[in-house]
Amino acid sequence: MEILELDRGITLAWCALEGETGHDAGLRLLAALYRRETGNDLPSISRTERGKPLFTNSPLHFSISHTPRRAFCALSPAPIGIDAEETDRIVRPGLAGKILSPGELRQYNTAADKRRTLLTFWVLKEAAAKLSGEGLRGYPNHTDFTLPDPRVRELGGCLVAILEE
Repeated sequence: MEILELDRGITLAWCALEGETGHDAGLRLLAALYRRETGNDLPSISRTERGKPLFTNSPLHFSISHTPRRAFCALSPAPIGIDAEETDRIVRPGLAGKILSPGELRQYNTAADKRRTLLTFWVLKEAAAKLSGEGLRGYPNHTDFTLPDPRVRELGGCLVAILEE
């Protein structure tokens, strides 16, 4: 497990799956971060009507993401959303016209590395959906992100977006 302290009290942890499911690894990371932050065991977790997980009795917020090879978890004093994608993930170029807003599509069309650009927009969109608790419904072409975005970083062979309120 690797841990990174970010601005505004956000702590990020990630690990290779190594035989675990992404779900199990994410919960293990969350438990470790929570104990590190509070000295306590992980509190119970409930879900909103739309399925966003949250602590039942804690002022802290969290978000978990996993790829086929890695798990990531962010713990924060404010609502947060995280998403990760492997940098070598293959994406269909035709997806760009469906999921990108007009402004994002202009950036994509002029990008030198279209695959990485599309993955970067994707992790931002997914992190925004997790932050809002709305989830992804249909094509998420209503956002208007601008690249480069400092909320996206490369860690462990993945692009990771962390958005907070």
